[in-house]
Amino acid sequence: MSVNSHLTDLASALVLSDSERTSITTSISTLSGRLKDYFGSGITGQLQFGSSTRGTILPRKADEHSDVDYMVIFATSDGKKKPQTYLDRLLKFAENKYATSEIHQSHPTVVLALNHINFELVPAIYEYGYQIPSPASSWTDWVYTDPTKTDSALQDKNKENNYQIKPLVRLVKYWNAKNGYPYLSFSLEEHIRNSYFFGGTALKDYFYSFWSNFNYSYDVAQWIKDKVDLAKKRAAAAKDYEDRGYPVSAEDEIKKIVPSL
Repeated sequence: MSVNSHLTDLASALVLSDSERTSITTSISTLSGRLKDYFGSGITGQLQFGSSTRGTILPRKADEHSDVDYMVIFATSDGKKKPQTYLDRLLKFAENKYATSEIHQSHPTVVLALNHINFELVPAIYEYGYQIPSPASSWTDWVYTDPTKTDSALQDKNKENNYQIKPLVRLVKYWNAKNGYPYLSFSLEEHIRNSYFFGGTALKDYFYSFWSNFNYSYDVAQWIKDKVDLAKKRAAAAKDYEDRGYPVSAEDEIKKIVPSL
């Protein structure tokens, strides 16, 4: 094998299997029906979004925190409420309809843990666009979001870069999961989508470029700095080995960053 073949094979292995996709589709169908039955006219729509629609979700064997983001759009005919009001409604729904499942609130979502995947139920309202709860640190209650635009932007970025961006995202998210989740998955996707990659065609080129240019802010925790520095060091060593004609040693270094499943 080689560095590129290892990365390519691993990125392919990090795609959901047909059985996982089928299970998720079945669960969404059930969830959709239960939401309609429970809320009736209290909701105006439902929307699957996030990594599961962008093709960057990881299988549970690679990421135990892997989840499906699912937006529940609430009617505001009775007045626009605070996010927590809708979160409470979703929590009661989950407890009523999924009594045997693990359920908890993780701002700004309600997490519903099923056997094969977690669902993050996100309350939303529609007012000149979709709005979801703001992060806890924000001074506003709601923030606008456009999931379709985000998906299209990643799709375009992937196409413009030899279809290597989505595989790269999966590889970096896998590293993140293997190292205690130093970063939010979405923030890594956003970083990659907003990065520029020059002169590369193979997945290894994008992987090397990512680690060469990835930096943390000065105020992050030391353990995160250590994880990033170690990955950067190993990626640089792998590239040096390749440049000097030692492909086996290069692959060994890469496997220390993203080992085989």
